[in-house]
Amino acid sequence: MDYSKIRCEDIESCTLREAIVEYGNDIKPLWQECVYSRPYKLESRRYIGCKAKLTDWIFDILQKQTHNVHSFCDIFAGTGSVSNKAIHLYNNVIMNDFLYSNNIMYKAFFGIGTWDKNKLYNILDAFNGINPDDISDNYFSINYGGKYFDENSAKLIGHIRNVIEDIKPTLTEKEYCILLASLIYSIDKIANTLGHFEAYIKKEIKPKKFIMRLIDAQCVSGVKIYQEDANTLARNIHTDVLYMDPPYNSRQYSRFYHVYEVLVKWDKPQLSGTARKPKPEHMSDYCRVKALDTFVDLIAHADCKYIVVSYNNTYKSKSSSSQNKIRLEQIKEVLDKCGNTLIFTHSYNPFNAGKTEFDDHKEFLFITEVDNEKRNSSFSSILCGRQIQVGK
Repeated sequence: MDYSKIRCEDIESCTLREAIVEYGNDIKPLWQECVYSRPYKLESRRYIGCKAKLTDWIFDILQKQTHNVHSFCDIFAGTGSVSNKAIHLYNNVIMNDFLYSNNIMYKAFFGIGTWDKNKLYNILDAFNGINPDDISDNYFSINYGGKYFDENSAKLIGHIRNVIEDIKPTLTEKEYCILLASLIYSIDKIANTLGHFEAYIKKEIKPKKFIMRLIDAQCVSGVKIYQEDANTLARNIHTDVLYMDPPYNSRQYSRFYHVYEVLVKWDKPQLSGTARKPKPEHMSDYCRVKALDTFVDLIAHADCKYIVVSYNNTYKSKSSSSQNKIRLEQIKEVLDKCGNTLIFTHSYNPFNAGKTEFDDHKEFLFITEVDNEKRNSSFSSILCGRQIQVGK
């Protein structure tokens, strides 16, 4: 067979097993070239509140409004899209998120460590060569098959996750994280959802081709990765710019992305309800009635030159679960206690995974140049004697 006449589009939608059955074993190098040459970029998965479309706007403003800045902290990093831009502009970047799955993403995309791309390609070849009819049902397929994923895909996902854990002793930490991140990015493309796992689409699932590709992994010096409560971390770090994009409504990210949390931890918890969720974990106070008090606490203890806050006006949403727990004017009032605050706005269409309607949706960016004396005085009762060094 003349493989030179076969186009990538003819085979890249096939699994490796299917391509070999159709064209023979010699098709493998061409299939690898077509599929593995397009690694997943950081911004290519669906995630509520992702700032990927706004990073240029955010940093254009920061470059003009901040001075003598060398370090940056993305304390609610989410997808990591803001940090992904920051690493090209600052010497030191801190990334933090308390979800296990996001922490794995950061380590996979940015963490320092050794990894062998050819070794990982060989592992992916084995995964992409599996016939789902040859494997048994497993924890993942029993819980999620026919719901978030078609039955065969769910079997493959669970089987692959078991194999990754089995071969973990033969992997470096970086390789382990890359494989888990690659698995999540690969299943995001076939999930029977609107972009999160609060619920699945209640229709018959059409079988989809599950093909694993690697993420676009890098090793970036100057990046520190944390998995901590933001208010706790703020007490223990110093940064020139503290960037905050906390959740503002009642929708808990740990519940929206519980499938990824289960997949990464792989302790196979008991699941319940139609949505097949584990027991609540990592529930944010920013999604509760105490959101404003929690925000004030973080601002009071943040040790930085500039506080930068992203905020969107979903408090006007017709959906009660999307209504903001902290109001626009409350954020400004709190930040004004720290120093001079500038506000910038940008209109855009956000990623919306449901039927929530947003009218005149805007993103707000607050930039406060911190006056430590003013802040210490404003929040003296909260600081309880802890004084931030002036001019640090």
